[in-house]
Amino acid sequence: QVQLQESGPGLVKPSQTLSLTCTVSSGSITSYHYYWSWIRQPPGKGLEWIGYISYSGSTYYNPSLGSRTSISRDTSKNQFTLQLSSVTPEDTAVYYCARGWTYGSDWRDYDYLGQGTQVTVSS
Repeated sequence: QVQLQESGPGLVKPSQTLSLTCTVSSGSITSYHYYWSWIRQPPGKGLEWIGYISYSGSTYYNPSLGSRTSISRDTSKNQFTLQLSSVTPEDTAVYYCARGWTYGSDWRDYDYLGQGTQVTVSS
């Protein structure tokens, strides 16, 4: 059973960079053909896909977030990290890391997810 766990600050000030790490256990982030995504759900809204890093290390981001997104990985620790810069209160959401054979804004795109972590952007 693959397990994912998000970690990072729960409160970020506007204009700062949000940084979250996902630690994966019982499964390698270099396993063939998987996408390792970050997704979020703002209060009262639907799921939004943020971006992924693939098993090969390639990345792809949601164009709606522009150039604010960066996802990297540390294969020695079996972790991948999200950085979202220049945050505003509109970035307040529950953030999830997830594994899937594909990616998108549907829960069915993923077979394993972390429990989610609340991030609030406020001064």
